[in-house]
Amino acid sequence: MTNDVLKLVGAVALVVALMAAAVQVQAARERHYPVREDGAPTLYVASGAALRRLSLAYSALTADVYWIRALQYYGGAKRRLASEPPQLAPPPMLATDASAGYPLLYPLLDLTTSLDPRFNVAYRFGAIFLAEPYPNGPGRPDLAVALLEKGLRERADRWEYMQDIGFVHYWYTHDYRTAAAWFDKASRIEGAPWWLRSLAATTLAQGGDRRSSRQMWAAILQSAEIDWLRQDAERRLLQLRALDEIDQLQPRVAAFLRQTGQPTASWQELARARVVPGIMADPSGTPYELTSDGLVRVSPSSPLWPLPEEPQNVRPRPPA
Repeated sequence: MTNDVLKLVGAVALVVALMAAAVQVQAARERHYPVREDGAPTLYVASGAALRRLSLAYSALTADVYWIRALQYYGGAKRRLASEPPQLAPPPMLATDASAGYPLLYPLLDLTTSLDPRFNVAYRFGAIFLAEPYPNGPGRPDLAVALLEKGLRERADRWEYMQDIGFVHYWYTHDYRTAAAWFDKASRIEGAPWWLRSLAATTLAQGGDRRSSRQMWAAILQSAEIDWLRQDAERRLLQLRALDEIDQLQPRVAAFLRQTGQPTASWQELARARVVPGIMADPSGTPYELTSDGLVRVSPSSPLWPLPEEPQNVRPRPPA
């Protein structure tokens, strides 16, 4: 072997040995000083600039570590909240308090993208995680936009970040004028897909109705390069289908309850009365839930729960 090859092999071996030692030290620390279950999660280094200096030439590798930690943290918080009794609405503080349920999510994503300012996946997936409503996320579209704008400061030519900002305004804040402006801005970047300009016009004209929502998600489904994003688009399309089905079922259930004077009913009872053909399930195969006051809704056990909220002025009227 040449000297250069020997040096490279030695450097790789040293890095592997150091990483193995770090794992052993952490394992020993956890054995002797276990983390308390009720302890609040903590970030020991909160400054991206400081962490980048500490990581020396390994900032990209450190960014990968923090990205993995962000994914683990998000998944762990989501599972913990899912195991708690379901809430139909988030606690009031969630509208302004980023610490509710996911206090470290944005700091972890901020550190990741400070260590590697061109970490495309961290910006795009991180924004979705941040914008997701409680309990699937902290319900902070403002932080999602802030993260994507941080990416744009590094890469002003990334039409994907502009599209994603428009998506956040469209899907989560229902600010269709702002969403259309971002879709239009993205469409003017070289290499952007043709359908963005069409989506901008549709959003501005029809903002928020299910037809334009389907157009947006179908376009994302067709253009997604990452399986997770493609799967999320498929789920959103199923949610829109569930909303349509509920609009069809609700008047029939309400009419039956008015005729019988009963406060509630089951799908079996409705099927016996030939109101419905059987137990009605959402597009995921999970039976719809009937509340005590006769409302049809997606069950909290369904992968489609919770359904997106729709502004009153764009909701389709249920059939008479």
